[in-house]
This record gives sequence, structure tokens and C-alpha cells, in this order.
Amino acid sequence: MSKTFVVVGGGAAGFFGAIAAKNENPACNVLLLEKSAVLLSKVRVSGGGRCNVTHACFDPMKLTQNYPRGDKALIGPFHRFQPRDTVQWFESRGVMLKTENDGRMFPVTDDSQTIIDCLLLEAQRLGVSIRLKQRIERIVKQDKGFELHFAGGETLFCDGLLLATGSSPQGHQWAQELGHSVKSSVPSLFTFNVPTSPLLDLSGITLPLVGMQLVGTTLKQQGPLLLTHWGFSGPAALKLSAWGARWLHEQNYRVQVCVDWLPQLTQEAILQQLRTLREWHPIRSLLAENPFGLPKNLWKRFLEMRGLVEKKRMSDVSNAEFIKLAEQLHGDIYQVEGRTTNKEEFVTCGGVELKEVDFRTMESRVCPGLYFAGEILDVDAVTGGFNFQNAWTTGLIAGESMAEK
Repeated sequence: MSKTFVVVGGGAAGFFGAIAAKNENPACNVLLLEKSAVLLSKVRVSGGGRCNVTHACFDPMKLTQNYPRGDKALIGPFHRFQPRDTVQWFESRGVMLKTENDGRMFPVTDDSQTIIDCLLLEAQRLGVSIRLKQRIERIVKQDKGFELHFAGGETLFCDGLLLATGSSPQGHQWAQELGHSVKSSVPSLFTFNVPTSPLLDLSGITLPLVGMQLVGTTLKQQGPLLLTHWGFSGPAALKLSAWGARWLHEQNYRVQVCVDWLPQLTQEAILQQLRTLREWHPIRSLLAENPFGLPKNLWKRFLEMRGLVEKKRMSDVSNAEFIKLAEQLHGDIYQVEGRTTNKEEFVTCGGVELKEVDFRTMESRVCPGLYFAGEILDVDAVTGGFNFQNAWTTGLIAGESMAEK
């Protein structure tokens, strides 16, 4: 009698797990259950509807550096299935990927439907059974499998069970009922609301490299920064929010952030450059010179804040005023008063405790026959395709391992 394996969750991790299980053991029955009427909803909206499939980082050790939680646990899995394997997987099924300047990888069609169609066709080709609008009320562990109880009274027995329910509270509840510890979910990957910022009217300005640090902590990041009408966004802010997710939640998102507008220079180097400029060009305007190549309107605002725009000649600027300007450019403090969801990709940190899962197989260490994949685990990453790579990798390993066993 052929075995039956159930995958709960019709997202990226669930689909990859179901496909991997059926591919590994064609004789088994693989059933994919989705609670809603829509499959692969996150795939559809990712990357502005283009689907950021993965990231062109092909060194597993460097790849793990993009995961605030789960980096050590993913070292082994990424040696088994990494972005290069993801590219090959999709290309072998007729979906070509391209790499953008920042390393993000998309289908050449720039359409997430291409990825969705590929996964649906592969599941159909292999014979994966898919059921939508499945309301599971209880999951009961049996001696050699699991019994799923549905709303309406139906029950289903399976030999192996893969939970790929993302950050759904229901999935976490099932994991707890089956013996697992779960870290509470809190938002990760968000932008900073800074209502008192004097830069709000400069929305749209992008800086290629700034440093950002949460005041009172060692948490800091560098990268591009986008000024918005509510505060700060862009990779530097998003990465800082990811690494500081739990601490920021504990502070109720009321914190101070220090912005280093010129992270490639020390404060002393900034000051020396200003003094040298004054020495060489005493009658020129500091506003016109813009010695650090900052966006013109941002540089003007910094000078306005220090009362330096009115000084037409640099010889009129005192050493004390230069010191204050250098201090601001090196360590500018802003009061954060909340967060704004990054519309492109909503991610949470939290989930099943990683020490309770064997990452060689993605099988539970406390409940034999139970597997996990994707965001149900306490694993999350910065933006750029890394969260999908976690889904592809853990889904494939879980599906193959479940079908092998």
C-alpha cells in the first residue's frame, strides 16, 4: 500500500516540498492543502509582481550572512541546495532567470505568473493532489503517522506531515500541540517613521551609502537610504529593522537612530576636509561647493539647519561651526516613533525553535514524521530574494526526506 504524505500550506515552501516529495517517491500519494482559495499569494506580489526568486550569492557562507535569524542552521542546507541550484531548477523547466545590478534575480519575463505557472505545471505533471479552502481543525499524532480533522467532520490519515504555513498563528499552534516550542512572531523588514525629521519634504532623495545605528545598541548597518515623507526607507533601514526586529518590538518602535551620512569618512576627516576647503577657497560659498557630493537639496538643508546658507564666503564660517557640521554629518540623531510595513515584502521573525528541528532533513526532533519548511521556522532574511531561497531550500530538503523515510 502506497504511503500518503500531506503538505499544509500552498506557498513557495509548501509547493517545493510537495514537488520534491513526489519527485523523490513517485509511488507515494502527495496531498497539498491550502486554507484559502489562492495558491502562491506571496510569490504573486513579491518584487512588485515580478517575483524576486532568489539572489545571485553562490557562496553558502556569505549567503547565510543575510539571515538575522537562522544563519548557522542554514549553512548545511545551503551546501545542499543554494541559489545556483534554484536557477538550474527553474531553467531546466523552461524558466530563465536574470540578475539585476543589486544581485536580485527575477524571471526574464518580469512576471511572477511565470514562476506560479512553472510550479503549478510541475506539481500537475508529477501528480501532486491540490485542495483549496481546507479548514483543518486538529492534527493528532498517531503511532505511525498523523490524523487530520477538518471542519465538517472529515478526517484524513497521512504517514508524514510537512507544515509550511508561513507565519500563520494556526501553524504555530499546531506545532506547539505536537510538542514544539514557538517564539512569538514580530514584524521584521520595515521602514522607520520619523515624524519630527526635518527632511520629510525631501522625500524621494536616495543616498548610495549611509551608516545607521540604533542608539544604545551595537546594532548597525550600511547601505543605500531612501528619504520618504514619513522617515527612512531603503536597504540600510530595512536591514537594520531586520537585525533589530525583536529589540525594536520590545521598545514599541520608540527609539533613536543615528545616521552617518558619510560612513567612508571619520568625523575628523570630514572636519579636516572642510578646513582645507576654506583655506584654498575662502571666498567661495559652502553651499555651492558641496564638497562631499551629497544630493544638492540635502546638503542645502544641512547648512540651513546650522545657519550656514546665509554665509556667502567660507572664510565667514568659524571652526566651531565646522565642528558642529562635521558632527551632524558623522552622527545625526533622529527620533523613531513607529514603523511602516515594507509593502513589497512583509516578513516576520519568530516561529518554531530551530534547535528542535534537524536541518539535515527538516524533520522534527520531538515528533517523528513531522517536517517544517519556510517561514514557520524562526528563520527570516533581509529583502532581496533570500526569504524565497530559504523556502526553496528547506522545502526541497523536507519533501525529499519525508518521501525517503
